[in-house]
Amino acid sequence: MNVGDRWKRPFKVAAGLASSILSKLAPARRVFLLITMVFAFAAVAGLPFLFFTQEVEFLLAFGGLFILPVMVLGDAITMKRDIEIAREIQRRLVPRTAPEMPGVDLAFATRPAKMVAGDYFDAFRRSKDGPLLLVVADVSGKSVPAAMLMANFQAALRALAGSCSSLTELLTGLNHLACSNNLNGRRFTTAFLAELDGATGELRYVSAGQNPPILKRSDGRMERLSSESIPLGVELSEHYECGKTNLSPADVLFLFTEGLTEARNKDGEEFRDPRLVAGMQNESAAATHKHILRELDNFVGQAPQHDDITCLVVRRV
Repeated sequence: MNVGDRWKRPFKVAAGLASSILSKLAPARRVFLLITMVFAFAAVAGLPFLFFTQEVEFLLAFGGLFILPVMVLGDAITMKRDIEIAREIQRRLVPRTAPEMPGVDLAFATRPAKMVAGDYFDAFRRSKDGPLLLVVADVSGKSVPAAMLMANFQAALRALAGSCSSLTELLTGLNHLACSNNLNGRRFTTAFLAELDGATGELRYVSAGQNPPILKRSDGRMERLSSESIPLGVELSEHYECGKTNLSPADVLFLFTEGLTEARNKDGEEFRDPRLVAGMQNESAAATHKHILRELDNFVGQAPQHDDITCLVVRRV
């Protein structure tokens, strides 16, 4: 680095810092800050401005630099309150207790990385005596924008679930909606939907780019319910194929978002599928999901959470 570059570096750092601060302020706040800085410069330089004396300029500069942080703090408090309201609304969009259905044991858990999440899960019967609809979805991105799209997905799912006759038609309808709200391809949603008949154990499922759920048979065999379909909101003409299998008594199905398997410890190592598979038990749904989350917590330790984590456990009884 030559002498000229060393001389310019402090000014570049100061300019970058100032630009960063100004970009985070509302336009009115930027004007207020610039006016305050003009008075501060004039006071320090001893330059009279119109009828303002140096003492008045110092007073105005000090007052402006005191008031601006108070205004910004007020904005932050208001924003935090709004986000807390959004979080409460989001919590009400997902089930708090598992729906009752003979022959099915169900448990679920979700952990948002931020105050609001882009993950979504649901479990409800499409009709009074119909099969149980199971849903796990993950909207790209995090925080408020992802949460808004998640709420939109939930509203569309509930509306279409009562009218579409098959899972393929249901997912096609969700894809059309997602394509109309994908912000020119910048937003998409991965999802896995399944219908379970509690009496027969028949499971029909369709996936849109979501992590393949793990099916652990009562004899210990592991299966993955995989699909080649792409996420919702990518291609309007995408056709989603429906798969089919059967859950026997004591079989366990585990649905999850990528935040679980991609959770990292302090060394940057990911949890990954092998640890998830090793943690699956042929116990009750609640015991299984608690065991997996305990294994996850032991692995991650005090490392920060980088992505939303959602899992749903279904056991045939």
